[in-house]
Amino acid sequence: MNLLPTITTIDVQEQAPRVAVLPIGSYEQHGAHLPLITDTAIACIIARELAAAYPVLSLPPITIACSHEHGTWPGTVSISARTLHAVITDIAASLEASGVRKLVLVNAHGGNYVLSNIVQEANVAEPRMSLFPQGREWTRAREHAGLSSNAHDDMHAGEIETSILLYAEPDLVRSGYEEADHEATERPFLLTLGMKEYTTSGVIGYPSQASAKKGETVLGSLVQSFSAHLETLA
Repeated sequence: MNLLPTITTIDVQEQAPRVAVLPIGSYEQHGAHLPLITDTAIACIIARELAAAYPVLSLPPITIACSHEHGTWPGTVSISARTLHAVITDIAASLEASGVRKLVLVNAHGGNYVLSNIVQEANVAEPRMSLFPQGREWTRAREHAGLSSNAHDDMHAGEIETSILLYAEPDLVRSGYEEADHEATERPFLLTLGMKEYTTSGVIGYPSQASAKKGETVLGSLVQSFSAHLETLA
């Protein structure tokens, strides 16, 4: 498993990238079959694929973010939205000082709502920052891969997350995902009551439908979609 970039300062000097990609995940429960680092691993996998396809600088991830909807579920750790905002703002300023003025936030945790505000604030004067993947890109990837579920119903530790890891980092997936499906399509008070109101296993979705082939196609679709972000930032 090689989720962290291993480039040297000479590599970066020779590449002279204009755009950096920052993986942002979380450290939260993902049921019994996926690890606490699932969102971080997926963000790193996406960033790794992007760096292989485009001339971007791949950064190490932010591994703990806003997972407050998971409450005190064992192992889950969160930071405040204020802290996440400050960290990303500092990273963007440091990149700019070294000549990299464009930044893409590669987010793999739906609870990091504050990222949208960070991107909006960064782009007041000119396009400087983008958020990827967005809902339309996840939907397109699901369609390309023929996933049986949609993003709302397959919210957490389900078909898409399990598929990506089965393809890219299969050692992270434990047995039991084939019987771990849990349906909770109505979640009206998720922000108020948290995940525990709607699942006892930690899963909301359909991991039994996952496959490595689906994960490969999802990632391929996301890589294709990313070109539009580079064009917009340019």
